[in-house]
Amino acid sequence: MLAVNPTEVIQMAGATKKTKTAAKPRKAAIKKEKVARTAKPAKPSREEIERLAKSYWAERGYQDGFAEQDWARAEKELLNKASLKTAS
Repeated sequence: MLAVNPTEVIQMAGATKKTKTAAKPRKAAIKKEKVARTAKPAKPSREEIERLAKSYWAERGYQDGFAEQDWARAEKELLNKASLKTAS
């Protein structure tokens, strides 16, 4: 008797053998799948950061000398907003 289903028993010349079952998924494939499910929030675009940094500059009365701080503040705020969206 020959097996069509991989889990059926095959009898050949008086010996009984069991066929192999389907292979288990590899650990690497499982890890990639988990990473895809827990993806990091998208980084805000340069234009979004620039727009928010300019608004901080305007709030300060267009005072020069704080461009780096405004940029960092805008980037941090947008990243926090993105992470809150993905957490809910």
